Amino acid sequence: MTHRPLDEPLRAVRPHPEAHWNQAPEPGEVDPAVLGALLRRHGWQRRGGAVGRYGRWTPPGPGGGGTSLLVPESRAFPDSDDLLGEALLALARSGMPSAREVLVGLAVPSDEIRWWRDTPAGPAGAASWPVDEQLRAAARQMLLAGALATRARVGYYGARHRRAAFAALESVLVGSAPGGRRLTAFVPVAAARPLAVRLHQALYAVREAIDYQRATGGMDAFDGAVEAGASRELTEALITLVRGTEGARIAVEWAPAAGVPEACAAGGEPVEFSPGDLSVLREAGARYLRAEPSVPVRITGAVVRMRRSGPRGEGSVRLRVLAGAEIPHVRLTLDEEDYRIAGQAHLVGLPVRVQGRLESRGGFRRLSGACGVVPVLVDEAERDRLMKSMQGNAAGTDYFEEDCEGEQPGD
Repeated sequence: MTHRPLDEPLRAVRPHPEAHWNQAPEPGEVDPAVLGALLRRHGWQRRGGAVGRYGRWTPPGPGGGGTSLLVPESRAFPDSDDLLGEALLALARSGMPSAREVLVGLAVPSDEIRWWRDTPAGPAGAASWPVDEQLRAAARQMLLAGALATRARVGYYGARHRRAAFAALESVLVGSAPGGRRLTAFVPVAAARPLAVRLHQALYAVREAIDYQRATGGMDAFDGAVEAGASRELTEALITLVRGTEGARIAVEWAPAAGVPEACAAGGEPVEFSPGDLSVLREAGARYLRAEPSVPVRITGAVVRMRRSGPRGEGSVRLRVLAGAEIPHVRLTLDEEDYRIAGQAHLVGLPVRVQGRLESRGGFRRLSGACGVVPVLVDEAERDRLMKSMQGNAAGTDYFEEDCEGEQPGD
């Protein structure tokens, strides 16, 4: 494990993509064909115009009868930029959700993931707080499941890969959820297209596995669906989405500027799930949980908490994982000698390396059969940082001092 000295200049890093979705793009940055495709996707209707030169587009719904946009079909004519500028200005001034969504798609080329829930509408189309929260929670869980599937193909992740998965979601933009019945996520192509691709394939695989179970009574298709990205996390997200509804749908529509990814369907047809699928989804989730094995690992981590019942014997330790496993923390039980070594490393600010099996029970947060604890040498800057981190964790330090009371230096 290597660490950068404090006096070494910082390396240049790839800038995080900025999503200026609240600013209309400049006319020179807009492809007329992409603008037309986005208008059509979001319900705008083309109602004539000069053939081969421009089209006249009107917004969806009864409230947009007095609004129209003139959109050039190409840049072949001198007034194309003027028409594009006027169209973009009209979209920016419009208060319609469809206009905003078109601008988002232009500003940040994105694959769009849509969720629909068939639930009774409230007064004037409003949704109760729990209904709206359930839709958002299901969408968040599903995006996380897709991000996890880009890191590994397993039936149950638990605490594994979550830091990287949450980082992948940072660039995703989320639209409004009118009436708690519909929600749209904009997944930037440059930063997170693999997430959209994996989720698209996983949803179809789960749908096919449910249909196979209904036809044959067998759950074997869910095992094969793991390779497409299916997991317990995805089945739990689908349960959250469908529960309390008459049905739910999810669709992935590809960014017109980027085209359709390889091995994916172009139609954007929604994948549908119904309350009748809930029992199969629950059984599949339980199957994934049972089938995922423990994993042999060698973990490097900083000791953040220690505890044992007396001055001698085995004790429990909590590590902040630095390397060896895609989890933030892990708990383990050590025999007396390994516990002593971990304690000494903790006091001088050194991480330790330990091997064992990462148990699926409890979400891959515990290491069983832990042994072979050894301190890991690091440079002075990293050691100082670990010491400050330890001192800032007052609870962890108190546990260590209390549990080691009565021990002699040579123990």
